[in-house]
This record gives sequence, C-alpha cells and structure tokens, in this order.
Amino acid sequence: MNGRSKVDVLVIGLGPAGASAAAEAAKAGARVAAIERKKCAGVPVQCAEFVPGPLAADVPGFARAARQAITAMVTLAAEDSAQETPDYRGQMIDRAVFDQGLVEAAKAAGAGMCLGTAATSLDADGVRLANGGTIRAAVIIGADGPHSLAGKVIGAVNREIVETRQITVPLLRAHQATDIFLSLDYRGGYGWLFPKGSLAHIGLGVSPERRQALKELLAALHQRLVAEGRVGHEVRGLTGGAIPVGGLLPAASKLGETHVLLAGDAAGLTNPVTGAGIASAVQSGRMVGQAAAAICKGNALAAATYTQDLEDLFGPSLARALHRRNELLQKSAPTAADLKCGWIASPDYWLPYERPSP
Repeated sequence: MNGRSKVDVLVIGLGPAGASAAAEAAKAGARVAAIERKKCAGVPVQCAEFVPGPLAADVPGFARAARQAITAMVTLAAEDSAQETPDYRGQMIDRAVFDQGLVEAAKAAGAGMCLGTAATSLDADGVRLANGGTIRAAVIIGADGPHSLAGKVIGAVNREIVETRQITVPLLRAHQATDIFLSLDYRGGYGWLFPKGSLAHIGLGVSPERRQALKELLAALHQRLVAEGRVGHEVRGLTGGAIPVGGLLPAASKLGETHVLLAGDAAGLTNPVTGAGIASAVQSGRMVGQAAAAICKGNALAAATYTQDLEDLFGPSLARALHRRNELLQKSAPTAADLKCGWIASPDYWLPYERPSP
C-alpha cells in the first residue's frame, strides 16, 4: 500500500480481533483494508495458547490449530495443598496456526491484506504507514494490542499492565490440566504451567515494578518443576509481553468525520485476573466489524450500539476481575487465603460485591 488510497474500513492489527473484524466487515459488503506490522501473522507467538472450550465450536478451522485438550485446573497457593477444579475445559492451540487461519478467512471474505506494514500515525486525514503510504477510511478499527496507536489517539490507553515471561520446555509426564501458581512473589500476577503435548509452557506475570525479578522468578519456578520430575531442563522457546489488566476502555470516538473503534486488547478486554483474551478478541472483532460496516451504510447509532454491546457482554466479568485484583493489591501482606480468594477457582471470587457504575 504505497501512495494514497481510500477504503470504507481500515483495520490496524491482524491478531484474532483484527482478522475477525476484517472478515465480518468484508462479509457485510464494506471495502476493507487491513495492515499488520508483523510479516507473518501470529509470529512470533506471545501467548500461553490456552483458549476456553466454547471457542472451539465457534471458529471455522479451529481443529487445525488445536494441540491438546484441557480438562481441569489445578491451583497452588503459597505452601497450601493443590486445589483441583474439575471440568475446566478448553484447548491448547498453536497460536500461529490459529491467527493465520483467521487471516485466511478474512482474505476469503474479500478483505485486502498488507503484512509487514506498520502504522506510524493517524489523524483526521488518514493513517500514515512506515512505507510512506497513507490510507483514508470512514472507519478505523484499532486492533493493535495493549499499546494501541489508535487507542492513544482517541485517549483510550491501557495504563495498567502486567509484564510476562514464558519458556517452553519438555513435559516429562502427561498432564491434562492448567496449573496455576499463586505467590506473594508474583505480585499483580501468577505463575503457570500449561501442557501442550510433549511440551509445556511455564510462565509468570507480575506488576511492572517487579519486572526486573521476572527472569529469576521464572528460573526458580522452572527448577522447582524440574526437581518434581515434571519437566526437563532444556529451554526450547522464550517469549514475553505486556497484558492489559485495567478493564474495559472507551472503545469508540471520532477524528473529524472518521470513526475510530477499538477491539481486543486495545479495548482493554483482557481479563485483569487471568490475562485471558483470545476469546474476547475474536468476539469483539466480529462485533466491531459488523458495527464498522453498519456505519458505512449510514447507521448513525452503530458505534454507540457497539460500545453498549461490549459493556453488556464483557463489562460485568471484567469489573469483577478488576475489583478482585485491586482488592488483593491493596493488601500489604496477603495470606495464602487472600491469594486464593483473588483467583477465579475460589468460590469467594464469585461472591457479590458493589460494582461502581460503568
């Protein structure tokens, strides 16, 4: 995309949210262009690769990306005994294959794709690209992650972040559960072991002020699991990144006559406690693609309807998670019981609380 071009809908970012948005908008008859700074969608993988069960039936071609069924969750808090949550079902996936499948579906729907192209700035006159081109659109969809350029321009910024680091190692014993490690050392986050066939992802998320300790903390967790005979020494992969944990952001605004809509991580849809965001990215991507196409057809209420739909669908669960997260962070010396109460496997997590007005 060199020079100047004009489309109905421009999607920035081709992760699950952006690819889903591009497909839906194109299906609805909009002229769609989508740009992605990565040269290959989903690569490198920056994800623990677990998705909940319902998504499997909702995404065409999901089976190509599925790698292992998950049947339960095991929670380990401080020195307390393990707590198993049965029937916690989902799938470990190959995230690169998953993302690429969504991009192919968007192409098949008629969306124009341009990978290896970054947006450098945007305003009422259009989106400027790193290659010198400019694209104008009636609707810009920001699906460009936790540090979204589109979000920054409209003042919707993810200010609360968890920093993560993850390694991939051999899995020595077959395992069908996601293991969650809660510790005072993991302030603002948690540790995990997610099995994926003959391999396992071991990772940690912590608040930014603990970022410098991530490498050491993860090494200690790895060695603990090696000593237990569960995983091997060899590190076969390393990744990391930022996860937004501040809850739902205002997801619609205008720059002059151009509508700007946000989806996925850019809209703050990642769960503030678990960090889960793939399912909400796909769902919000579909919703925002439909809203963008409706705007292009003259529906003046489509943007407001989209933001209300986001609140209805995601608002309560995100607000509860944010409340539990903040409740735990406010404790100077949380106990093992406190750590458990702040995690989704605990019945106390689901107790009623007073939610502030959205």
